Amino acid sequence: MLRRLYDWVLRWAESPHSVWALFGLSFAEASFFPIPPDVLLIALAVGKPSRAFTYAWVCSLGSLLGGIVGYAIGYGFMASIGEKIVAFYGFGDKVAYIGSLYQQYDAWAVAIAGFTPIPYKVFTIAAGMFNIDFGVFALASLVSRSARFFAVGGLIYLFGPGIKSFIDRYFNLLAVVFTILLVGSFILLKYVF
Repeated sequence: MLRRLYDWVLRWAESPHSVWALFGLSFAEASFFPIPPDVLLIALAVGKPSRAFTYAWVCSLGSLLGGIVGYAIGYGFMASIGEKIVAFYGFGDKVAYIGSLYQQYDAWAVAIAGFTPIPYKVFTIAAGMFNIDFGVFALASLVSRSARFFAVGGLIYLFGPGIKSFIDRYFNLLAVVFTILLVGSFILLKYVF
């Protein structure tokens, strides 16, 4: 089923409505859909590297708005909708743990989930469920999701279509390394300066 969804997403790259599809995919993925928008972002940016940053903005905005919907699901509809979405991704028994991450790390939990391959939708729903400060949630989401999409778009813009296979192959590793560097730099700033 996931492979069919993946292929369906890629077909949108050939559509005259591809930018709207990218926005819709980014929006849906942040709250319930399983296929990450990076798939379509990469296809579109490889096709038109000069528009890679425009596509990254579209992904960022769609993801932020979708994350807000995810937050609303967790805040007001956890029992009816949110629990089903979280269970679908196999995180039903981990919601309490995610809540403890929010209690301890607040914006960092959102930012790390927003940038890495962790299912972001689970964290957006949990943020609403645990009533995380909405401003902190929105800012952390915007920064982390934008960093993720602009990193992908920037690599394609700088290195052209040849970088696609590298991104596809090492995306998870690159996301983890970037997150470690990001968190490490903040820890360094906090304790050294």
